[in-house]
Amino acid sequence: MRDGLYKKKLEDLLTVSRKNLRTVNEDLIRRAFQFSLDAHKNDMRASGDPFFNHPFEVAMVVAKEIPLDDVSVASALMHDIAEDTEYTIKDIRHEFGDTIADIVDGATKISDIFRSHEVTQAESYRKMLLSMVNDVRVMLVKFADRLHNMRTLEYLPIDKQVRLAKETLDIYAPFAHRFGLAKIKWELEDLSFKYLHAKDYENISHTLKSKRKERESYIKKFIQPVEKRLKDEGMRFDIEGRPKHLYSIFNKMKARDKPLEEIYDLFAVRVVLDTENPNDCFTVYGILTSIYMPIPERFKNYISVPKKNGYQSIHATVIGPEGRMVEVQIRTQSMHEIAEKGIAAHWRYKENLTTLDEEFENWISWVREIFEHTDDDAHAKQLMESFKLNLYQDEIYLFTPKGELKILPKGATPVDFAYAVHSNIGDHCLSAKVNGRIVPLDHHLQSGDQIEIITSKNQSPKADWEQFVVSHKAKTHIRRWVKETERKSVETGKELWEKKARKFKLHINEDKLRAYIHDLKIDDLREFYLKIHNGEINPEGLLREIELKIKHPPQDWQATQKTESFLNKVFTTARNITGGITLFGARDNFMHSYAKCCNPIPGDEIIGFVTKGEGIKIHLKSCSNFNTMVAAQPERVIEVSWPSMESGEYITPIYITGEDHPGMLNEVTHSISTYQNTNIRAVKIETKDLMFEGTLMINVKNKEHLERIIEKLKKIKGVNIAKRLQ
Repeated sequence: MRDGLYKKKLEDLLTVSRKNLRTVNEDLIRRAFQFSLDAHKNDMRASGDPFFNHPFEVAMVVAKEIPLDDVSVASALMHDIAEDTEYTIKDIRHEFGDTIADIVDGATKISDIFRSHEVTQAESYRKMLLSMVNDVRVMLVKFADRLHNMRTLEYLPIDKQVRLAKETLDIYAPFAHRFGLAKIKWELEDLSFKYLHAKDYENISHTLKSKRKERESYIKKFIQPVEKRLKDEGMRFDIEGRPKHLYSIFNKMKARDKPLEEIYDLFAVRVVLDTENPNDCFTVYGILTSIYMPIPERFKNYISVPKKNGYQSIHATVIGPEGRMVEVQIRTQSMHEIAEKGIAAHWRYKENLTTLDEEFENWISWVREIFEHTDDDAHAKQLMESFKLNLYQDEIYLFTPKGELKILPKGATPVDFAYAVHSNIGDHCLSAKVNGRIVPLDHHLQSGDQIEIITSKNQSPKADWEQFVVSHKAKTHIRRWVKETERKSVETGKELWEKKARKFKLHINEDKLRAYIHDLKIDDLREFYLKIHNGEINPEGLLREIELKIKHPPQDWQATQKTESFLNKVFTTARNITGGITLFGARDNFMHSYAKCCNPIPGDEIIGFVTKGEGIKIHLKSCSNFNTMVAAQPERVIEVSWPSMESGEYITPIYITGEDHPGMLNEVTHSISTYQNTNIRAVKIETKDLMFEGTLMINVKNKEHLERIIEKLKKIKGVNIAKRLQ
């Protein structure tokens, strides 16, 4: 007998599928039916019925109420297999291929999420669902699954009834509405209402049932004269009365703070005109109000002044027979389609929403298009093959061990999650468990993961964390920690250096120290002090070398000192001509000095850096040392400039080397002086082993003038190097 029962069930499912789907792969549905039946053969539901009845009923809902394709029906038949039987997704993939396996897998993951966590943030959960699934059919199966579970909720304990009803009302019903599944949405709401507010449900349900015939009779009485007049006017139209569902009535009672007996608009009459002329709607309104008394304050003209989302219709309330108020909506066919298919407009009207993501609107319209083209198999198949959910894919939805929901950018890691929970947890994050399994800190999290962060008071942020975290909060805290740690290390290194220098009784200013560390290929003092702190430089060893150089300078050291003395005179002379620098309009009346690392002279773009004890240090804006210091202490930067010079020229030194031969000096000086009458202020040339090396101090008008002089010098036969000295 049981075999006959299941045979009949299969034929019923195939009959419904043939009726609602244009083409049906009957073999696919038969195989899925048998696979599910075998998998669930030993399982029973809380009601005492064979468990297979549930996937069968879910498949019937999909075939009858959400008729999309045979893949959806087959997936519905098997949606609980991986969750409740010994069979796995791998088994389904082997038997039915990737598409059905992925749909069943998606439905299983959603079930796992809702079984593990209590819903506290409904909108975030709705977004999370979309971030987790790649195929719209996953959601269709879940709608059908939830609908059948709600229809059989009476067999579960009360606490589970309440939890599932709340979850349905908060998540599934609004979602079904947004998918355009109005009938399913209404039933889900009413079933949730039944278990969340049992007394109110019974009261409203009983009252409406007891007056059903009376209500239907009243609607017929109300419509009859309107229908006759419209036909007399030659109009083509549809007119019907639709009773409002129980949850909607309950909300009206709450909103108006009135008992059911005082809620008269328990149904609405809708007139849809087969015309494109909006003025016909006003004609109908005129006919309606010539028959029944209107209530002016409840008249809404959304045709002349459409809602922002494009919704158009006339809403009117009139006094019908027996003095009862009746709500009437009047619209053209095109307005009706906009109201029904323009999902955003429908949502805002019904749910009183004020904002809606445009991408979501377009996406849902695509979903509706798929639903409405199921009679065109080629079109539907093409759409389904290319259909992927991209909405909210830039966000992932994660759980703490206590079930609290956290939203992070796609690509987030356990470190991002730790900082999202609390900055202190992020700073001391040692390791993480994802769904109970230890993972690396750079592991990419997925929507629905549950993360447990393991902390240690000895742990602190690492500089390399910044390479893999994606959230702004994590990046900001890591940078701040690393910068502060480095600052303290630099200060410690500097204190250690100065302590050792005092021990050697050496007084080395910062400019001289930069010259010493240049040989170590260290660009700035900050890096130098950091290396001392980290133990990469032995300060005592370096101080012994410096002490030796000072006491026993080599010949080339003396020559360098001599050359530097000459250049210092050159730079000083050049600067004296301008009379100093300007700071906020004040000229040369504050403590300042010129950085030896870049030797700025009049005409250069300069910037000031406030030092400790040496006033303002003047650098070239392009100076690498300056840029390093700015990165560490930007608050010390100050704008400075050269005063304007009456002569319109500035002095600059040029370094030149080459082969020494008779007349070379004459060629050099002639090349300079003949270009725009350039004035040579000083010359210092030394020769050795048939080579010469020296410095020329010249007046130039601007940078271009200087560059042209250098180009001319480079063209002289025998000149190897010609460049500006800094």
